[in-house]
Amino acid sequence: MEDYAADGVLSSYKEGMGQFTEKLPDIASGFHAFTESCFADGALDGKQKQLIALALSVYADDKTCMAFHVKGCYEAGCTEQEMLEACSVAAALGSGAVMSQTVTCLSGMLQQFKE
Repeated sequence: MEDYAADGVLSSYKEGMGQFTEKLPDIASGFHAFTESCFADGALDGKQKQLIALALSVYADDKTCMAFHVKGCYEAGCTEQEMLEACSVAAALGSGAVMSQTVTCLSGMLQQFKE
């Protein structure tokens, strides 16, 4: 099984982001300002946004974001059950996307190339 140690993933990201920030400080600060504004409370609170971000990071297979958002979920007061349920929605979306493409696009292409 692969090593999924969150500390190592987060450490690598922070190191890489530090190097990126040295080379492109305006872009890095813009990125950070954008993400901070996305996670600010609004119609959705921080807990809901962290759950969405966690589910999306699992769907995207982004281990760095998974680590950040598991940590963020715990800090926002999420339970393990809430995190697992949010990720189950991502799993449903993933399988649903495959099925919808199979019964629409792929079916049409099969017919087109069959002729």
